[in-house]
Amino acid sequence: MARSVLKFKDYEVHSISTIAEGKMNANIATWVMQSGMKGSFLTVALYKIDYTIELVRESKILNVNLLAQDQKNLIAKLGRKSGRSADKFQRLPFALDKRGCPYLSEAIGYVSCEVHDVADSGDHEVFCCRIVGQTLLHSDKEVLTHHWLKAQGLIRG
Repeated sequence: MARSVLKFKDYEVHSISTIAEGKMNANIATWVMQSGMKGSFLTVALYKIDYTIELVRESKILNVNLLAQDQKNLIAKLGRKSGRSADKFQRLPFALDKRGCPYLSEAIGYVSCEVHDVADSGDHEVFCCRIVGQTLLHSDKEVLTHHWLKAQGLIRG
């Protein structure tokens, strides 16, 4: 029954970008939520087998990039390939924040985070992150959501 109820939820689509020891990666994540008052914490769930999670564990920093509808092609580029065998930043507009962590320069904006705590969540790990900064890049763009992708026939489920 819970699966049916959860189908009614909509999820914004994000890319989690990070760097550790000079290695960068980014993935796609929909399980991101504000978890502290006044924008102090975000909670991010990352799939345990992804390369991104290895780098986040190592560096303890990440950027949560809020994707726009015009970035729908990033689902395949960042979500269906491994950063272990492909440079996901090749031909991808990005820049580095003051910590040297990549962010997607065509995203609506990004939230800079430092890992505060981690919890096991089955096939994911949940990172409770302290927000250290927020940058709005393109407020005129429309947010990419799971519901919009489904309505466009770009994803199933």
